[in-house]
Amino acid sequence: MTRRMVRLTPDRLEALGRVGVPCHGCVRWELDPVRRARLDRTDDPVAGAVAEKEAWLSHVLREWGSCGRVALLDDAPVGYVVYAPPAFVPGAAAHPTAPVSPDAVLLTTAYVAPQHAGGGLGRALVQAMARDLVERGGIRAVEAFGDTRSRGRCVVSADFLARVGFKTHRAHPTTPRLRMELRSALTWRDEVEAAVERLVGAVRPRTSPAPARSLREAATPDA
Repeated sequence: MTRRMVRLTPDRLEALGRVGVPCHGCVRWELDPVRRARLDRTDDPVAGAVAEKEAWLSHVLREWGSCGRVALLDDAPVGYVVYAPPAFVPGAAAHPTAPVSPDAVLLTTAYVAPQHAGGGLGRALVQAMARDLVERGGIRAVEAFGDTRSRGRCVVSADFLARVGFKTHRAHPTTPRLRMELRSALTWRDEVEAAVERLVGAVRPRTSPAPARSLREAATPDA
């Protein structure tokens, strides 16, 4: 199977909805509680939530840039992550361990289809996010609100976050805020690149240097 990590776009968000991926139309993070309540009173709140999610994604893409990664297996979406600066995520303020640190981007959603769980896709998605943020520069860390009960789909499991490199930044019985420093991700990438260079050097044929001439030989003109 061919595995690829691609950017989250409105078209790919729609594709995630077609295959039944949870939270395709969830606006827990994208809208504040007042706007969510207003949406719930409309004639078709589900369709309204999907439209709001797509509008939010388009807005963040215009104002900040790519805010997610999608995992594809043989071109079929099987998981994704969503992340953005706190200013674009008004729903985060409702959590007891808010606010997010001003030097961090917030990871809101991380999902892998159950039939593909345990294959490293979640870790690969988080690494793709970290690589994107490192390459942008100026971002020190990623934070996320974890769910210690693993009961909700809209909050990332705290156990998963700990497994992929996040550490508790502000403790809470049910909704701790966790943090991953991007400099550690950058160090990890540099170490991998250095290891590759060492490996290439080990297998590359070495050319024997020409023997050094003595000072007397260097001073004597060639015959």
